[in-house]
Amino acid sequence: MSIDALIFDVDGTMADTEEAHRVAFNLAFERQGLGWSWSPAAYRRLLEVTGGKERLCHHIDALDVADTERRRLLALVPSLHADKTKFYTAVVRDGGVPLRPGVARLMDEALAAGCRLAIASTTSAANVDALLAATLGARGLDLFSVIVCGDRVQAKKPAPDIYALALRNLGIEPASAVAIEDSLNGLRSARAAGIWTLVTPTYWSDDADFGDAGLVLPNLGDVDAPLQGEPGHLLRDAAWLGLPELARLATAASTATHATTLHPRPQESFR
Repeated sequence: MSIDALIFDVDGTMADTEEAHRVAFNLAFERQGLGWSWSPAAYRRLLEVTGGKERLCHHIDALDVADTERRRLLALVPSLHADKTKFYTAVVRDGGVPLRPGVARLMDEALAAGCRLAIASTTSAANVDALLAATLGARGLDLFSVIVCGDRVQAKKPAPDIYALALRNLGIEPASAVAIEDSLNGLRSARAAGIWTLVTPTYWSDDADFGDAGLVLPNLGDVDAPLQGEPGHLLRDAAWLGLPELARLATAASTATHATTLHPRPQESFR
C-alpha cells in the first residue's frame, strides 16, 4: 500500500502563524475601540475553539455585559474578523511568518515521488493564499491538488467534515492519505475521517494529549535543523522525517489495523 496524498493543516502546521493571528486580532480590537487585548496565555486557551469568527463569539459570550451590548458586539464579528484578516495577511505578505522546518522539503519529496499535496484548514482562503504566496512564491497554489478551507464545510474541526471533503476531492480512501496537524482538534478531525495523522505541535498546542496520533514530532526536521535524538528515538532513517519513512510508518499502521480487523484478538475472559 502506498501513500497517494499528504493533507496539510495550515495554521501552526505549515507555519507557526498563531502569534501573527493574535497580534492581528488585537489590532482589530484597537481599530474598533473595544479595549480588548488577548495575551499569549489567553489566546492559547481560545485556540481550543476552532475558527476565528467562532473564537470571537466565544470571547463575547463569556463577557459580563448586558444582553443588548452582547448583541451589539456579536454584530461586530464579521467586520472585526475582516479587519483582523487584513492585518494578518499584511504581516504574512511582508515575510513575517516563515514555514516551519522541513515543510518545504517534505512537500518537494512528495511531489517528486508522485504523491499529491492537499490542504484541509479551517482558516480563510485569503489567509491560505497569503501564506503560500509569501513562503512558496508564485508556485505556491499550484503545488496543491486540493485546497479545502473552513467555509466549505458545515462543521469545522474537530468534526471530520473538512478531511472527508478533501478525500472526496482527491478521489482516494483514508488509508491512502496522511494528515499533518499541530492541534488536538485537528488530530480528532483527521482521525474521525480515518486518516493516519502526524502531529507537530507548537507552543500553542503542545500541552494537549496526542495519544491518538500515529507519530508526534516537535517539527519535521531538516538537514540544517536536525531533530534532537534522531535517528534512533522515533525515526530510523535520519534526523528529519523523510517521505519514505513517513510512508513506511503510515502503511505499517494501516496494515496492522487491517490485520487486527481480519483476525481480532480474543477478548479477555471476565473474572
